[in-house]
Amino acid sequence: MVRDSPEMPQDVLLDIFALLEIPDLIRAGSVCSTWRSAYTTLCSQPELYKRPQTPCLFYTSDSAGENAACLYSLAEKRFYSLTLPDPPIRSRYLIGSSHGWLVTADERSELHLVNLITGQQIALPSVITNESVKPIFDDAGTINEYELSEPMHDYDLDIQYLGHYETIHALDKLRDFFYFKTFIFPDPSTGSYIIVLIHGRSLQISFARVGDCKWTLLPPGWDYQQCIYMDGLLYAFTRFGRVDTFDLTGPTFTMNTITDDMKNYIRGCMYVVQAPCGNLLQVRRDYELIDTDDNKVTRETQKISFYKVDLAAKELMEMKYLHDQVLFLGYNQSQYLNAKDFPQLKPNCVYFTDDESCVSKYKNNCRDIGVLNLENDTREEILPQLWCSWPSPIWITPSLTRMNWSCTNT
Repeated sequence: MVRDSPEMPQDVLLDIFALLEIPDLIRAGSVCSTWRSAYTTLCSQPELYKRPQTPCLFYTSDSAGENAACLYSLAEKRFYSLTLPDPPIRSRYLIGSSHGWLVTADERSELHLVNLITGQQIALPSVITNESVKPIFDDAGTINEYELSEPMHDYDLDIQYLGHYETIHALDKLRDFFYFKTFIFPDPSTGSYIIVLIHGRSLQISFARVGDCKWTLLPPGWDYQQCIYMDGLLYAFTRFGRVDTFDLTGPTFTMNTITDDMKNYIRGCMYVVQAPCGNLLQVRRDYELIDTDDNKVTRETQKISFYKVDLAAKELMEMKYLHDQVLFLGYNQSQYLNAKDFPQLKPNCVYFTDDESCVSKYKNNCRDIGVLNLENDTREEILPQLWCSWPSPIWITPSLTRMNWSCTNT
């Protein structure tokens, strides 16, 4: 029927295709050569494709293979299978996702960015370029272990510095201890991206711009849980309520403390997200420990609270409802969306996945995944847990974005 129909002008096809979700766009590109041409144009010029994408749940499956990625589309309520480049995705840790990219740690504890849609993979600066990590070589000159050197602080003594603590780790074990969370922030000053890494037991921050060959450790600071990037400033939040900022636009990076602590700071599992109006929100997630039939203990999300951050008054103001908004929480970069733009999503709800930093110790446990209705704190499952529990499923928003990461510094 398509072959016998008059061909649409390319500009009309581009306007139509730019309104599709990415799975529909990919299917449309396989119909005929004319449609394929329009699809290829959008892939090569992603600035023409501005359709907001509904987040998908990423997971893996025993039956799909070591290199297979599975996506569950909330918009379509169906599954997709994608093949990813080596190293096998099932051998990696997932330590973040943002703007269509997964951040993964391989069996040598090296980080890679992976775009599930385009298949592009980028090796991030080596772990040994981080000031905290030193390589240990064998007699043949091959790296066979890492030495991790971290500052120690006594929180009972006003976070007094106690010196450095050195530990030795196998290549595949460093990632268990070193990586906490990773964020990808657009950098308007360069039109590119900044990768921010919270790492180590002391939870320090290092970052790399697209094109960097090494990680840059930011000025002394510790116990960071969440980051957000606004107007050229990186805001870093600790679990005790301190908020530090770093100006990443210049040649030097100075830390300024905005507030030492919030007046009514709430401890617990915390996220930070910027609302569409520009306000900052802190989100707290409360769990209940559940005994399973196989004598394991799992965490299950029971309540989520959220607060508007007033940095000037140094306090948090609790909010009761999200109204028409939706939150996505987990090891992904937190998202705050308007349900009116995503008709398949439920307003005033939080979609969540695991965020346990030591989840690798509990690879075979059931994952904490679901939707929490803030109106009555009721919880429902997204779909039956039929997938493999490792790597831990994570939210990701499909994207056609590509990066050109060529080292420009030494």
